[in-house]
Amino acid sequence: MSGGTAGGSSAKDQVQSLTKMARILQCFTVQNRTLGLADIHARTGFPKATTHRLLASMKEIGFIEQARGRDRYRLGLKLFELGSMFLANLDLHREAQPYVDGLAKLSGEVVHLCLFDGLHAVYVDRKELESGPSSLIMTIEGAPCYCTGVGKAILAFRDLATFDQVVAAGLKRYTPSTITDPEALRRDLAETRARGYSIDRSEHQPNLQCVGAPIRDAGGSVFASISVSGPRERITDARVPVLGPLVAETAETISRALGWTPEVEAPGRKTSAAAG
Repeated sequence: MSGGTAGGSSAKDQVQSLTKMARILQCFTVQNRTLGLADIHARTGFPKATTHRLLASMKEIGFIEQARGRDRYRLGLKLFELGSMFLANLDLHREAQPYVDGLAKLSGEVVHLCLFDGLHAVYVDRKELESGPSSLIMTIEGAPCYCTGVGKAILAFRDLATFDQVVAAGLKRYTPSTITDPEALRRDLAETRARGYSIDRSEHQPNLQCVGAPIRDAGGSVFASISVSGPRERITDARVPVLGPLVAETAETISRALGWTPEVEAPGRKTSAAAG
Protein backbone atom coordinates (compact mmCIF):
# COMPACT_ATOMS: atom_id res chain seq x y z
CA MET A 1 0.00 0.00 0.00
CA SER A 2 2.76 2.39 0.90
CA GLY A 3 4.42 1.78 -2.48
CA GLY A 4 1.19 2.60 -4.29
CA THR A 5 0.75 5.76 -2.29
CA ALA A 6 4.29 6.84 -3.03
CA GLY A 7 3.79 6.15 -6.72
CA GLY A 8 0.58 8.16 -6.77
CA SER A 9 2.26 11.02 -4.96
CA SER A 10 5.18 10.98 -7.42
CA ALA A 11 2.81 11.09 -10.41
CA LYS A 12 0.92 13.98 -8.84
CA ASP A 13 4.17 15.88 -8.25
CA GLN A 14 5.16 15.37 -11.87
CA VAL A 15 1.83 16.73 -13.11
CA GLN A 16 2.18 19.74 -10.82
CA SER A 17 5.70 20.37 -12.13
CA LEU A 18 4.49 20.22 -15.73
CA THR A 19 1.69 22.66 -14.90
CA LYS A 20 4.18 25.04 -13.35
CA MET A 21 6.49 24.76 -16.35
CA ALA A 22 3.59 25.66 -18.60
CA ARG A 23 2.92 28.71 -16.44
CA ILE A 24 6.54 29.79 -16.90
CA LEU A 25 6.37 29.38 -20.69
CA GLN A 26 3.24 31.55 -20.76
CA CYS A 27 5.18 34.40 -19.14
CA PHE A 28 7.04 35.01 -22.40
CA THR A 29 5.38 37.11 -25.10
CA VAL A 30 6.33 38.90 -28.30
CA GLN A 31 6.84 42.03 -26.19
CA ASN A 32 8.71 40.16 -23.42
CA ARG A 33 11.11 37.89 -25.27
CA THR A 34 13.59 37.70 -22.38
CA LEU A 35 12.84 37.70 -18.67
CA GLY A 36 14.89 37.62 -15.49
CA LEU A 37 14.34 35.28 -12.56
CA ALA A 38 12.64 38.07 -10.60
CA ASP A 39 10.28 38.77 -13.54
CA ILE A 40 9.22 35.13 -13.79
CA HIS A 41 8.86 34.86 -10.01
CA ALA A 42 6.59 37.92 -10.00
CA ARG A 43 4.47 36.72 -12.94
CA THR A 44 3.95 33.18 -11.67
CA GLY A 45 3.89 33.77 -7.93
CA PHE A 46 6.14 30.73 -7.42
CA PRO A 47 8.83 30.90 -4.72
CA LYS A 48 12.17 31.98 -6.15
CA ALA A 49 13.79 28.66 -5.25
CA THR A 50 11.03 26.75 -7.06
CA THR A 51 11.25 29.08 -10.06
CA HIS A 52 15.02 28.62 -10.27
CA ARG A 53 14.70 24.81 -10.00
CA LEU A 54 12.05 24.67 -12.74
CA LEU A 55 14.09 26.93 -15.03
CA ALA A 56 17.10 24.67 -14.58
CA SER A 57 15.04 21.63 -15.58
CA MET A 58 13.53 23.45 -18.55
CA LYS A 59 16.97 24.58 -19.67
CA GLU A 60 18.22 20.99 -19.54
CA ILE A 61 15.51 19.77 -21.96
CA GLY A 62 15.83 22.80 -24.25
CA PHE A 63 12.58 24.58 -23.41
CA ILE A 64 14.47 27.57 -21.96
CA GLU A 65 17.78 29.18 -22.87
CA GLN A 66 19.83 31.75 -21.03
CA ALA A 67 20.38 35.07 -22.75
CA ARG A 68 22.69 37.99 -21.98
CA GLY A 69 24.94 35.99 -19.73
CA ARG A 70 23.16 34.18 -16.91
CA ASP A 71 20.70 36.78 -15.69
CA ARG A 72 18.05 36.53 -18.45
CA TYR A 73 16.01 33.69 -19.93
CA ARG A 74 14.29 33.19 -23.27
CA LEU A 75 12.30 30.41 -24.95
CA GLY A 76 14.46 27.56 -26.20
CA LEU A 77 15.01 26.15 -29.66
CA LYS A 78 13.33 22.87 -28.68
CA LEU A 79 9.96 24.63 -28.58
CA PHE A 80 10.50 25.86 -32.14
CA GLU A 81 11.34 22.33 -33.26
CA LEU A 82 8.22 20.91 -31.59
CA GLY A 83 6.07 23.69 -33.00
CA SER A 84 7.41 23.11 -36.50
CA MET A 85 6.75 19.37 -36.15
CA PHE A 86 3.20 20.09 -34.96
CA LEU A 87 2.51 22.35 -37.94
CA ALA A 88 4.07 19.90 -40.39
CA ASN A 89 1.67 17.19 -39.21
CA LEU A 90 -1.36 19.43 -38.93
CA ASP A 91 -4.41 18.20 -40.82
CA LEU A 92 -5.61 21.76 -41.28
CA HIS A 93 -2.55 22.88 -43.22
CA ARG A 94 -2.41 19.72 -45.31
CA GLU A 95 -6.09 19.81 -46.27
CA ALA A 96 -6.30 23.58 -46.69
CA GLN A 97 -3.16 24.24 -48.75
CA PRO A 98 -4.70 23.92 -52.25
CA TYR A 99 -7.64 26.11 -51.22
CA VAL A 100 -5.31 28.73 -49.72
CA ASP A 101 -3.44 28.84 -53.02
CA GLY A 102 -6.69 28.98 -54.99
CA LEU A 103 -8.11 31.82 -52.91
CA ALA A 104 -4.92 33.84 -53.44
CA LYS A 105 -5.24 33.40 -57.20
CA LEU A 106 -8.93 34.29 -57.28
CA SER A 107 -8.65 37.31 -54.99
CA GLY A 108 -5.21 38.55 -56.00
CA GLU A 109 -4.59 39.33 -52.33
CA VAL A 110 -2.64 37.93 -49.40
CA VAL A 111 -4.32 34.91 -47.79
CA HIS A 112 -3.83 33.85 -44.17
CA LEU A 113 -4.80 30.59 -42.49
CA CYS A 114 -5.06 30.68 -38.70
CA LEU A 115 -5.72 28.51 -35.65
CA PHE A 116 -7.40 29.73 -32.45
CA ASP A 117 -5.38 29.41 -29.23
CA GLY A 118 -7.96 30.79 -26.81
CA LEU A 119 -7.10 34.47 -27.16
CA HIS A 120 -5.39 34.86 -30.52
CA ALA A 121 -5.64 33.69 -34.09
CA VAL A 122 -2.24 32.07 -34.70
CA TYR A 123 -0.98 32.23 -38.29
CA VAL A 124 0.01 28.83 -39.69
CA ASP A 125 -0.01 29.62 -43.42
CA ARG A 126 0.41 32.66 -45.65
CA LYS A 127 0.12 32.89 -49.41
CA GLU A 128 0.91 35.79 -51.71
CA LEU A 129 0.04 35.60 -55.38
CA GLU A 130 3.56 36.45 -56.51
CA SER A 131 5.16 33.82 -54.30
CA GLY A 132 5.49 30.09 -54.85
CA PRO A 133 3.27 27.44 -53.27
CA SER A 134 2.05 28.30 -49.80
CA SER A 135 4.17 27.01 -46.96
CA LEU A 136 4.19 26.86 -43.20
CA ILE A 137 4.87 30.08 -41.36
CA MET A 138 7.85 29.09 -39.24
CA THR A 139 7.74 32.24 -37.09
CA ILE A 140 4.42 31.70 -35.37
CA GLU A 141 2.55 34.92 -34.77
CA GLY A 142 -0.69 35.63 -32.99
CA ALA A 143 -3.32 38.14 -34.12
CA PRO A 144 -5.72 39.68 -31.59
CA CYS A 145 -9.06 37.99 -32.20
CA TYR A 146 -11.20 41.09 -31.52
CA CYS A 147 -9.72 43.40 -34.16
CA THR A 148 -8.57 41.26 -37.08
CA GLY A 149 -10.50 39.54 -39.83
CA VAL A 150 -9.14 36.09 -38.97
CA GLY A 151 -9.79 36.65 -35.28
CA LYS A 152 -13.32 38.01 -35.51
CA ALA A 153 -14.26 35.21 -37.92
CA ILE A 154 -13.48 32.80 -35.07
CA LEU A 155 -14.72 34.82 -32.10
CA ALA A 156 -18.12 35.44 -33.68
CA PHE A 157 -18.85 31.71 -33.66
CA ARG A 158 -17.42 30.84 -30.23
CA ASP A 159 -19.37 30.75 -26.97
CA LEU A 160 -19.99 33.57 -24.50
CA ALA A 161 -17.26 32.31 -22.17
CA THR A 162 -14.66 32.83 -24.91
CA PHE A 163 -15.97 36.33 -25.59
CA ASP A 164 -15.77 37.19 -21.88
CA GLN A 165 -12.23 35.81 -21.70
CA VAL A 166 -11.10 37.98 -24.61
CA VAL A 167 -12.74 41.09 -23.13
CA ALA A 168 -11.19 40.39 -19.72
CA ALA A 169 -7.73 40.19 -21.33
CA GLY A 170 -8.23 43.77 -22.57
CA LEU A 171 -9.33 45.41 -25.80
CA LYS A 172 -6.20 47.36 -26.70
CA ARG A 173 -6.57 50.14 -29.25
CA TYR A 174 -4.25 49.67 -32.25
CA THR A 175 -5.77 52.22 -34.64
CA PRO A 176 -8.55 54.82 -34.46
CA SER A 177 -10.87 52.14 -35.90
CA THR A 178 -10.20 49.49 -33.24
CA ILE A 179 -13.37 48.43 -31.42
CA THR A 180 -12.61 48.74 -27.71
CA ASP A 181 -16.18 48.80 -26.32
CA PRO A 182 -17.46 45.27 -25.47
CA GLU A 183 -21.03 46.05 -26.51
CA ALA A 184 -19.92 47.50 -29.84
CA LEU A 185 -17.77 44.40 -30.38
CA ARG A 186 -20.73 42.18 -29.54
CA ARG A 187 -22.81 43.94 -32.22
CA ASP A 188 -19.99 43.64 -34.76
CA LEU A 189 -19.73 39.90 -34.12
CA ALA A 190 -23.50 39.51 -34.54
CA GLU A 191 -23.18 41.17 -37.95
CA THR A 192 -20.33 38.80 -38.78
CA ARG A 193 -22.52 35.78 -38.03
CA ALA A 194 -25.39 37.16 -40.09
CA ARG A 195 -23.11 37.74 -43.11
CA GLY A 196 -21.06 34.60 -42.70
CA TYR A 197 -17.78 36.51 -42.88
CA SER A 198 -15.92 39.12 -40.82
CA ILE A 199 -14.58 42.51 -41.83
CA ASP A 200 -11.51 44.19 -40.36
CA ARG A 201 -11.84 47.85 -41.29
CA SER A 202 -8.26 48.89 -40.56
CA GLU A 203 -8.84 47.93 -36.92
CA HIS A 204 -5.46 46.30 -36.33
CA GLN A 205 -3.19 47.96 -38.89
CA PRO A 206 -3.74 51.34 -40.54
CA ASN A 207 -4.85 51.26 -44.19
CA LEU A 208 -5.24 47.46 -44.13
CA GLN A 209 -8.62 45.83 -44.72
CA CYS A 210 -9.35 42.16 -44.22
CA VAL A 211 -12.21 39.74 -44.83
CA GLY A 212 -12.28 36.43 -42.92
CA ALA A 213 -14.47 33.36 -42.50
CA PRO A 214 -14.65 30.53 -39.94
CA ILE A 215 -13.35 26.99 -40.42
CA ARG A 216 -15.03 24.14 -38.51
CA ASP A 217 -13.79 20.77 -37.35
CA ALA A 218 -15.69 17.53 -37.96
CA GLY A 219 -17.97 18.24 -34.98
CA GLY A 220 -18.89 21.72 -36.16
CA SER A 221 -16.78 23.74 -33.71
CA VAL A 222 -14.99 26.78 -35.13
CA PHE A 223 -11.28 26.34 -34.42
CA ALA A 224 -9.62 28.15 -37.31
CA SER A 225 -10.20 30.77 -40.01
CA ILE A 226 -9.03 31.99 -43.38
CA SER A 227 -8.85 35.53 -44.73
CA VAL A 228 -7.80 37.81 -47.55
CA SER A 229 -6.20 41.14 -46.74
CA GLY A 230 -4.74 44.11 -48.53
CA PRO A 231 -4.52 47.90 -48.60
CA ARG A 232 -7.76 49.86 -48.51
CA GLU A 233 -7.24 51.19 -52.02
CA ARG A 234 -7.52 47.57 -53.26
CA ILE A 235 -9.92 46.04 -50.76
CA THR A 236 -12.46 48.82 -50.93
CA ASP A 237 -15.85 48.90 -49.22
CA ALA A 238 -17.43 48.15 -52.60
CA ARG A 239 -15.23 45.07 -53.08
CA VAL A 240 -15.84 43.57 -49.62
CA PRO A 241 -19.28 42.10 -50.54
CA VAL A 242 -17.61 40.36 -53.49
CA LEU A 243 -14.68 38.96 -51.50
CA GLY A 244 -16.76 37.99 -48.46
CA PRO A 245 -18.78 35.16 -50.07
CA LEU A 246 -15.62 33.93 -51.84
CA VAL A 247 -13.74 33.64 -48.54
CA ALA A 248 -16.77 32.08 -46.82
CA GLU A 249 -17.13 29.49 -49.58
CA THR A 250 -13.43 28.61 -49.30
CA ALA A 251 -13.75 28.25 -45.52
CA GLU A 252 -16.74 25.95 -45.92
CA THR A 253 -14.89 23.82 -48.48
CA ILE A 254 -11.96 23.41 -46.09
CA SER A 255 -14.38 22.55 -43.25
CA ARG A 256 -15.96 19.83 -45.39
CA ALA A 257 -12.51 18.47 -46.25
CA LEU A 258 -11.89 18.17 -42.50
CA GLY A 259 -15.07 16.12 -42.07
CA TRP A 260 -17.70 18.73 -41.27
CA THR A 261 -21.18 18.63 -42.74
CA PRO A 262 -23.86 21.31 -42.18
CA GLU A 263 -26.06 18.77 -40.41
CA VAL A 264 -23.47 18.18 -37.67
CA GLU A 265 -23.30 20.95 -35.08
CA ALA A 266 -21.25 21.09 -31.93
CA PRO A 267 -23.22 21.30 -28.65
CA GLY A 268 -23.89 24.92 -27.79
CA ARG A 269 -22.71 26.15 -31.18
CA LYS A 270 -25.56 28.64 -31.35
CA THR A 271 -24.55 30.11 -27.99
CA SER A 272 -22.43 32.87 -29.43
CA ALA A 273 -20.49 35.90 -28.31
CA ALA A 274 -23.39 38.22 -29.05
CA ALA A 275 -26.03 36.11 -27.37
CA GLY A 276 -27.42 37.40 -24.11
